[in-house]
Amino acid sequence: MLTFADNGQQDASIAFDVDVVRALNQPGPRYTSYPTADRFSGDFGASHYADAVGRARAAARAAALSLYVHIPFCESLCYYCACNKIVTRDHANAVEYLVYLKREIALQAVLWGPGRRVDQLHFGGGTPTFLRDAQMDDLLASLRAQFDFASDENGEFSIEVDPRTVTPARVAVLRRQGFNRISLGVQDIDPAVQQAVNRIQPHAQTLAIMATARQAGFRSISVDLIYGLPLQSVASFGPTLDQIVAARPDRIAVYNYAHMPRLFKSQNMIDVATLPDADTKLAMLGLCIARLTAAGYVYIGMDHFALPDDDLAVSQRAGTLQRNFQGYSTHADTDMVALGVSAISAVGATYSQNEKTLPAYYARLDAGALPIARGIVLDADDLLRRRVIGRLMCDFALDFGRLTVPDGVAPAVYFAGALQRLAPLAEQGLVEIDARAIRVTPRGRLVIRNICMAFDRHLHAPPAEGPAAPRYSNTI
Repeated sequence: MLTFADNGQQDASIAFDVDVVRALNQPGPRYTSYPTADRFSGDFGASHYADAVGRARAAARAAALSLYVHIPFCESLCYYCACNKIVTRDHANAVEYLVYLKREIALQAVLWGPGRRVDQLHFGGGTPTFLRDAQMDDLLASLRAQFDFASDENGEFSIEVDPRTVTPARVAVLRRQGFNRISLGVQDIDPAVQQAVNRIQPHAQTLAIMATARQAGFRSISVDLIYGLPLQSVASFGPTLDQIVAARPDRIAVYNYAHMPRLFKSQNMIDVATLPDADTKLAMLGLCIARLTAAGYVYIGMDHFALPDDDLAVSQRAGTLQRNFQGYSTHADTDMVALGVSAISAVGATYSQNEKTLPAYYARLDAGALPIARGIVLDADDLLRRRVIGRLMCDFALDFGRLTVPDGVAPAVYFAGALQRLAPLAEQGLVEIDARAIRVTPRGRLVIRNICMAFDRHLHAPPAEGPAAPRYSNTI
C-alpha cells in the first residue's frame, strides 16, 4: 500500500491499496446526479420543468444560475469517445443548430424572467470550437441579451477545447469573448497511442495553446488524460504524466477508459487485443497518483487533481465543493440550466434532459416547446440521499448533525440499511463510522463510488423506462 499526502495536509492524503481497489472494482454510478440519469422517465416533460422553475422563483432561491451549452459537433472521430457527438466536417450543420439553440435560450429566458444573473457558464461537446468566431460571438450575444452575466472577476466562464482545432490566435479570441477558464483534451502524448485512437495531437501543439491561454489571461487551465487506452503501459504513460506536470496546468483529470462498444459504437474501432489488462491499468492508476501528488497536486476526488490554490482545492478545504454533471464544481449549488441537444438541467428538486437527436430536438422547438424528453422529480428521500452522497463525494466525510431526517428519526436508524452495507468496508478500514459522522479514510478515498452506492436506494431497482439493468463503468 502506498500513501501520498498532498502538501503535507492530512485531510488531502490518499492511500493506494491495490488489493482493495482490485476487490472493489465493479460497475457503479459516477454520481454526477442522484438519482442517476438511468432513473429519468419520459413522463417528465416541459410542463414539469416549468413548474420547477416557478417554484424556484417563488422560493426566492439564490439569484445566480449556472448555464451549460452543448455543442455536439466534431470534425473527426476519437475512437474512445463516449460523449453525445455528431461527426461532420460540414460547418453548415452549426448554422441550423444555432438557430434552434437561440430559440431554446429565448424560451428559457421567458421562464426565468428578466435580470437572472449567471455566475457560471460552461461550453461542452462535442467540440465547442467547431463554431467559428462570428458564430460564437452571435451565440454569446444571445445569452447576454437574455441573462445578466457576472463580471469576469466574479464569474466562472469555461470552454472545452480540442487543441487540434484552434490556433493560438483563436485562443486569444476566446478570452476576448469572455471565457476565463479553458479545458484541453490531451488523453495521451504517445504517438502510437494517438494513432490507435485516431487522435493525432503533437505535444508542441498542446503546449502552444496552453502558453497562449496564460498570456491571454485565462484564470485556469485544465487538462484531461485517459489511462487504459490501446497500447498504453506504465512505461509509456510515465512520460505523458511528466510532460503534463511540467506544463503545470491548474487542474488535471485522469480518467479510466471504459471499453463498452455495445453502447458506444466508435469503440468497435479499437483492437481489444491492444488494451492493457486490469493489473496494468491499476499500476497506471498508482503511477498517476504518485506522480501528481509528488508534483504538488491535491487529490480532489474520483479522477480529479488540482493545484492547492485552485478554486476546487480551496472550495474543498472550505467544505463548499459541489458536484454536478460537469464533475466537481464550486457553483453546483445553484440551479443549472442546460441548453442544446441531450443536455441535462438540474432545477430545484428536478432533473430534466433534452432530446438526444437533432431531429427530435428541432421538432420540439418547431412546436414552440422546450425540447425536454425526460426527467425526474425528486422526493424527500431522494433529496436527503443526494445531500449525503454529495457530501461524501466532495468532503470524504458526512456529519449526521447537518442532516434533516424526516419525522426526527435518528440518521443511524433512517440509514440502517446503508450502514449495514458499509459495515464490511468499515472492517477493512475504508470508512470510520460513529454516532456522529462517517469519515472516509485515505485507503477508502479511491473507492468513494462504492461507499456512496451503499446509500443509493435506486441502485438495484429497475430503470424507469424499461427492464434493462443500469449500465455503468467500473468504479475505479
